[in-house]
This record gives sequence, C-alpha cells and structure tokens, in this order.
Amino acid sequence: MKNLRLKAARAVLDMSQDDLARAVGVSRQTISAIEKGDYNPTINLCVKICRVLGKTLDELFWDEEQGL
Repeated sequence: MKNLRLKAARAVLDMSQDDLARAVGVSRQTISAIEKGDYNPTINLCVKICRVLGKTLDELFWDEEQGL
C-alpha cells in the first residue's frame, strides 16, 4: 500500500526523497520504495524517518483500516 502520508509530510518540509534518505542514512530508492508500498521499513528506520519529519509512528505508518 502506498504511503502518501510520508510523501505529504516530506513535501510540507520541502524535502526531496534524496534529502530524507541522506538524513536517515538510506538510499533514495529505499525512500521511493517505502512511498510506493514496495518495501516495509524496519521499526528503527520508521523511527528515524519520524524524527526527521517531526511526526509520530501512528501519523506516518499506522493504517487504521488494515491495522498496520
């Protein structure tokens, strides 16, 4: 499932995928895959992303409809 909340949070801060990737220590392709729903990040990576974007895990990664 696409993660449009991650993409939106990144856009609000005017961050590119590359900017976010560098901030959390992964490749731009990894951020792209997370946003497309092709890759499920580790909890550690989720936490790093949340810290950089100023969001909670619930705000970016919890889907109430599917319980994920």
